[in-house]
Amino acid sequence: MIGCVIAMDSEAEILLCQTEIENLRTIFGKTVHFGKAFGHEIVLVTCGVGKVNAAAGACAALQAGADVILNFGVAGGLSCRTDLSEVYLIDKAVQYDFDCTQLNGTKIGTLDGETENFLPLFCPAGLDFPRRALGTGDRFNDSPADHKLLLSLGCDIREMEAGAIAEVCKYASVPLCSVKAISDVYGSGSTTEMFKKNYRFALLNLKAHLKEILDSLE
Repeated sequence: MIGCVIAMDSEAEILLCQTEIENLRTIFGKTVHFGKAFGHEIVLVTCGVGKVNAAAGACAALQAGADVILNFGVAGGLSCRTDLSEVYLIDKAVQYDFDCTQLNGTKIGTLDGETENFLPLFCPAGLDFPRRALGTGDRFNDSPADHKLLLSLGCDIREMEAGAIAEVCKYASVPLCSVKAISDVYGSGSTTEMFKKNYRFALLNLKAHLKEILDSLE
């Protein structure tokens, strides 16, 4: 069963509106939708924004019986390697606000027990979207310092959930596929204003690909 962990109601709606809902449950404080979408059994959790919410949402989907996790939604681009409204497949993710460098000398984002700061994600063979590296942190801003850090780590895209979901999925030995549509790109004015202007366009583009994304996971 495919477990969909989505941050915001408006992001989740592009799949829910195409899903036959069969049941609703509350797990770990999160509403979990059970149903069928494009012929696939799914559970969908709208987890809320941020890493803790994302981790709780991933746990709820796993508790509900998911054996693969899909995270999709909008995200911010960091450079000319990302285009507005385009859809990208995430091949690795790092939590750029996790920093134990001063304590043990590891790279920023290196979690306890890990030797690398990026966690690899599942990239289904059936999806041919361009692949990009993602940075996750509990911040939405235009900070030049954050932008410089993200680029130095090798990130192309930033958002607030997938890196935390990747950590939960690693512990659970369950694959995570993450697909993002770009709502704003750093350096082209206020990311907040760009997000507000382009958010719906990015979601519509992502919605058009949901069937092929779900088909690739089974």
